[in-house]
Amino acid sequence: MGSANNSSSAARKARIEEMRRAERSRERRKRTLVIAASVVVVTGLVVGGVVLVDSRSGTKDSAASGANGKDAGKGTGDVNSKSSGDSGQFTTGKDGVRTWKGTLSRTHVTTPVSYPMHPPVGGNHNPVWADCNGDVYTQQLHDENAVHSLEHGAVWVTYTPKAAKADVEALAAKVKKTPYSLMSPYENQAAPLILSAWGHQVAVKSASDPEVNKFFADFVQGPQTPEPGASCTGGVMK
Repeated sequence: MGSANNSSSAARKARIEEMRRAERSRERRKRTLVIAASVVVVTGLVVGGVVLVDSRSGTKDSAASGANGKDAGKGTGDVNSKSSGDSGQFTTGKDGVRTWKGTLSRTHVTTPVSYPMHPPVGGNHNPVWADCNGDVYTQQLHDENAVHSLEHGAVWVTYTPKAAKADVEALAAKVKKTPYSLMSPYENQAAPLILSAWGHQVAVKSASDPEVNKFFADFVQGPQTPEPGASCTGGVMK
């Protein structure tokens, strides 16, 4: 049994290392494309600026009229929260892990999302992910960015001010040495320490809770991952 476990662990480590090499290669290609795209964008901005100057004088009066009329405020749906697109509910296993039974939508949106669970374990999310290559944040993340990280196969560790400092430090150390993981404070959650993956979540009692290692082993780039091997660097949190 010990040999089989060691073999499985070695295979997982080899797979993660291979994904990290592929990710570095993708990042090199991405930088080249970004430079080329920047040239195109600058050219477009110069041309667009000329058009904008000409058009603003023609639209100023109508815009002011709309703001003062009874229809003012319509067409501002982009600033409102949108549904996560999720449906279903959690079921809890004997090990305490909650699994979402139902639908977890995956549409990219640029507006705030109203999730049915906190922290969220899936649903519509921002097009840009939060870096999750062993990243530890000291400020709360936007749910929409963190959910995108879960889509890439990351485990997200969250904690409230009620969590013991020693547990927070121990979990941060674990995250820092684990690719496809991230950690951040989170005020609006039911327990001091929670681990989340796409479609899965568990509250743990401490950093030494056996469920911590089990959850990481099961869900870091686990079978639940919608986009295995997708990048965990180059995200929004800079």
